[in-house]
Amino acid sequence: MLNSETNEERASAEKKIAAQKSAPKTEGSNGRIFGLSALPNMPWEDKPAGCTRPIWRYSANPVIDRNPLPNVARAFNSAVIPYGGGYVGVFRMDHHNCMPHLHFGTSPDALNWTFNEEPIQFVDEDGRPMPKAEFTYDPRVLEIDGIYYISWCNEFPGTMSPTIGLAMTEDFETFVQLENAFLPFNRNGVLFPRKINGEFVMLNRPSDNGHTPFGDIYLSHSKDLIYWGKHRLVMKRGAGGWWENTKIGPGPVPIETSEGWLVIYHAVSNTCNGLIYSMSTVLLDRDDPAKVLYRANQPMLSPEAPYETTGFTPNVIFPCATLCDADTGRLAIYCGAADTFTSLAFGNVYDLIAWTKANSDG
Repeated sequence: MLNSETNEERASAEKKIAAQKSAPKTEGSNGRIFGLSALPNMPWEDKPAGCTRPIWRYSANPVIDRNPLPNVARAFNSAVIPYGGGYVGVFRMDHHNCMPHLHFGTSPDALNWTFNEEPIQFVDEDGRPMPKAEFTYDPRVLEIDGIYYISWCNEFPGTMSPTIGLAMTEDFETFVQLENAFLPFNRNGVLFPRKINGEFVMLNRPSDNGHTPFGDIYLSHSKDLIYWGKHRLVMKRGAGGWWENTKIGPGPVPIETSEGWLVIYHAVSNTCNGLIYSMSTVLLDRDDPAKVLYRANQPMLSPEAPYETTGFTPNVIFPCATLCDADTGRLAIYCGAADTFTSLAFGNVYDLIAWTKANSDG
């Protein structure tokens, strides 16, 4: 198990955070970005003429099509991160029997991917192979102090019920699985990319075993990634209108700015023709992210493109990862589309902040 921090380690970590706050990486018209690096080789496409929304779709979508591997029918709702001069990812891949598993992939440009045919084999903290779960899906990946952490929706052992799985790696070759964060039922566990007041912090959504009558976003704290508590309600579904009246859930890893934590989230409406997944934004307080500063009152993007409206599960946009160039604020958002494809959308952090503020009801 992970050891608790010593006083010296905690003081060093807090000193590092203070240095990040006083020496931000970049700034723009709507604030500053913390903790990220320049990504001049990240995917990008300029905003098309006539686009009135703060983000726009990649013209070559989807970036991952059906049947990306012989044993895989669909890849979507996946995580991407810079690594070693290129990019790596942990991908949700639904096999032909419809069961989801996590596969590792590499890419020189975050567009063209090479995937491992076998799912990730997690080991325990003594290096012994972990029993394979019946399902693993919707991963997120981030780096904290040189260690890469993966969170995902994991099967609670022996129950076929969802909870939040956690793992760590230093090289994307050995993946050490930690204790599950919560009891069933929980989905959409998203860690913040640094400790806050000396603690790991995770957004999550308690749920049931079906399609989630419990549709609100909570915040949980841990000193060691093992014991979680101090749970706080962050956002309730339906506050912005019918487009999010069924459930909401955190999306990619939050981006720290001087205006607050920029969080992209998914929001679901239940129509007479089924569920519709859109995405939008919220700004949370940097020191107390249970506090909402601004929350958009409308979707930033809703399913309209054919690869979003038609597929295994129609009418789904599900954001799971972002790449951000700290020098410019450029943002590439990786989304699951119709539970079938992986797509990209582009925008700018500063534009999303301004749009969130302009469309917030306070």
